Amino acid sequence: MIGVCNQCGLPQDLCVCETIAREQQKIVVKVEKRKFGKKYTVVEGITKEANLEEIFKKLKSKFACGGTIKNGQVELQGDHLLRIKKVLVDLGFPGEAIEVV
Repeated sequence: MIGVCNQCGLPQDLCVCETIAREQQKIVVKVEKRKFGKKYTVVEGITKEANLEEIFKKLKSKFACGGTIKNGQVELQGDHLLRIKKVLVDLGFPGEAIEVV
């Protein structure tokens, strides 16, 4: 038997909770310079309803880099500011909700 979503009450295959969560977020992307001059691209504002782990894995594989999730932020090794907005839009986030600093 197909499960039912706890939030919207629809069957799991018709659930739109993750899509709605992605559309309602304000995402900020910035580059931080850390120890020994290393640069990290930090993505803030993605909530857990939007399946943060899955998004993190896709970003790491797309940019071929390492990274981590700390305090609800995605941290990717390297400077990816020029390409990250397009990748986030491809993952289903609206372009106007993404701010690149």
